[in-house]
Amino acid sequence: MKDLILDAETFSSVDLAKCGVYKYAASEDFEILLLAYSVDYGPVVVVDLANGEKIPDEIIKAIKSPAVIKHAFNAAFERVCLSFWLQPRNEYGIPEWLSAASWRCDMVHCAYLSLPLSLEKAGAVLKVEQQKMKEGKELIKYFCIPCKPTKANGGRTRNLPWHDPEKWEIFKAYNKRDVETEIAIEKKISKVTIPHNIWKEYELDQQINDRGVLIDMDLVKAAMKLDEQSRDDLVREMCSLTMLENPNSVVQLKGWLVEKGYEVESLGKKEVEKMLEDAPEDIAKVLGLRLQLAKSSIKKYQAMENYAGADGRARGLFQFYGASRTGRWAGRGVQLQNLRRNDLPDLAEARELVKSENGEAVELLYDSIPDTLSQLVRTALIPKPGIKFIVADFSAIEARVLSWLAGETWRMETFTSGGDIYCATASKMFHCNVVKHGENGELRQKGKQAELACGYGGSVGAMKAMGALEMGMKEEELKPLVDAWRAANPKIVDFWWEVDEAIKECVRSKGENSVRNIGFRYQSGMLFINLPSGRSLVYVKPRIEENDFGGESITYMGVGANKKWERIESYGPKFVENIVQAVARDLLMEGMLRMRKYGIVAHVHDEVIIEADADDSVDKVCRLMSVVPVWADGLVLNADGYECSFYMKD
Repeated sequence: MKDLILDAETFSSVDLAKCGVYKYAASEDFEILLLAYSVDYGPVVVVDLANGEKIPDEIIKAIKSPAVIKHAFNAAFERVCLSFWLQPRNEYGIPEWLSAASWRCDMVHCAYLSLPLSLEKAGAVLKVEQQKMKEGKELIKYFCIPCKPTKANGGRTRNLPWHDPEKWEIFKAYNKRDVETEIAIEKKISKVTIPHNIWKEYELDQQINDRGVLIDMDLVKAAMKLDEQSRDDLVREMCSLTMLENPNSVVQLKGWLVEKGYEVESLGKKEVEKMLEDAPEDIAKVLGLRLQLAKSSIKKYQAMENYAGADGRARGLFQFYGASRTGRWAGRGVQLQNLRRNDLPDLAEARELVKSENGEAVELLYDSIPDTLSQLVRTALIPKPGIKFIVADFSAIEARVLSWLAGETWRMETFTSGGDIYCATASKMFHCNVVKHGENGELRQKGKQAELACGYGGSVGAMKAMGALEMGMKEEELKPLVDAWRAANPKIVDFWWEVDEAIKECVRSKGENSVRNIGFRYQSGMLFINLPSGRSLVYVKPRIEENDFGGESITYMGVGANKKWERIESYGPKFVENIVQAVARDLLMEGMLRMRKYGIVAHVHDEVIIEADADDSVDKVCRLMSVVPVWADGLVLNADGYECSFYMKD
């Protein structure tokens, strides 16, 4: 036996969508109902465990064997579930994890090819003969999750096979078809091989997800309690001021404002802040309370509670290759990628006040309970007792990669000398010396705004989206700032359009070409952008079409903003953005592979969080992270880091 293709149907009273597979499979009532498998792509066998059938010993041995490659669509689900089912557990009920080294995830392979990340949608796009059965969702709802007790079902809370034998037989056929669909998809996608090192990366990703990160549950529970009290107080105060039944209702509050002579289209944060500038005291008081209520969100704390296991560790927070157009990770559960920044000067004191549920002191010292709780979310991630966190991240990684790829020499020299890229950019734009907190220091902010907004073809709209107007810049100066940035970075601007033309030529000729160290090739109806690391970005069914402005644009098929498989329009700067972010991802992955002996518990964008022993140093971790790979010769990398007893932004 070389390959084993698997699909499991399971039951648990834990909500999989809210709590993730690790918490789901840890439930006391978790069980595997059906296991379908194929040995070496042969006939599919379904084992009906719910009716007492046994998985053959040779299949169990194969599941545990590092010599047999296990395949599944979203393999993390089957691997984790089988770990709980087959492996010995510790005192918290956490099993010895089946090693991901011998698992291959067809969902990851689909992601690599920019195909949909669901078995049903991938099968439909690839037009495989064995499509996923449409009855599946209803059958899973019937057999795999608890049911509501009713008079008609005799008050039971779970449907078992003998409650509807006909449905059960269809469910077994559905389980079998899933493996057949997986095999059909794998046969199609295997025509485009995935680099072998991707599976080494996947293995590390699964180790990080298996390890999880410790959650300070005392802080989480106290924060949720304080938030509830704070919300009640805010709503009560708004009720007394407005006499509304539900002052948090947009419709009711809009009506109240109309009565006061204020007609507004939206009660969004920016609109409310704008109104506050000249609102009379009574209106301002109500609007201020609304802003506080808007901050009163404990979704992150609730997600931490949902995902934390019996040992307090939240697992499964990262989806490998979740962002298929760049290969970056996607967040799951707590969504660490969009945590609020903290700017409280005394986080430790604020944490202790919250943990002691001292709402009065929090409000007295920090003005707003909701805002304080929001800032403390990231501090709920803590190292296990007796050790520390080391947090390390790349500095200005996208700016460095973009400069290196485009060959913008002056920027590379700035990075080599340890200079400030925002000051250097402002100096170039305004033809003067700009020093942070020094000579012409007021121009640094304009350099920063332009740097963040313009790197991928952004113009006035991007400047506004980055908050240029809110920071005091005038509308009429934005276009000149964009023009000045582009004039200061001619090689980057050239790089955008060289990439644009190279892709168009590649699609027209169905051939291949390159720009600097980026390759482009057309193969099997797909555009491949070959990165320096050896990995490729893939765009399905590319073609050249007329855009809204009468010019030419590249379009391709992909999962769009509305999560539908549709044609997406792109152009040079956008492709450059994909390339830069993909290279930054590869550099982070290389750094994580070098640091795998450390206990990596999480990573956020270009930052790594490690559980480190007392003798581990920040300098050593940063040096490991800053090693420039052979394929990135000439790139200037730098990582900064710090130690902490809870996760925070330094």
